[in-house]
Amino acid sequence: QVQLVESGGGLVQPGGSLRLSCAAPRNIFSIYSMGWYRQAPGKERELVATITSGGTTTYADSVKGRFTISRDGTLNTAHLQMNSLKPEDTAIYYCNADPPSRAALTYMARYWGQGTQVTVSS
Repeated sequence: QVQLVESGGGLVQPGGSLRLSCAAPRNIFSIYSMGWYRQAPGKERELVATITSGGTTTYADSVKGRFTISRDGTLNTAHLQMNSLKPEDTAIYYCNADPPSRAALTYMARYWGQGTQVTVSS
C-alpha cells in the first residue's frame, strides 16, 4: 500500500503563508509527477499545481504568482508554498502522485494523500 504523507495545513489569516509537504516512497517519487488538488465544501476537486520528475510545473490560474510547487529528491518530498492566501483558498488539499504520461495511466496507478485542511480566515 503506497502512502503519501501530507503535513503543513492549518489556519492562517488572509495575506498569510503556509507550506504544505508531501512525502512519497522513493520508487514513486523518482518517476511520478507530484501535484496538489483541493476541494472546497460543495465544490468539485480541482487541480492546484503539478511538477514532473524533470521539474516542469503547471498551476491553476487562480494561484499563479502566489503558489509555488517544488520537489526535493533528497527527501522524496514535494512542497507547495502558498503566499498571499485568500479566503477562497480555504479547502482540503490533497497530495497526488500521477504516472509520467497519459499512456502510463493504463498500467500505473495514481496515488493520493489523506488530505490536509487549509483555512484562510480572519
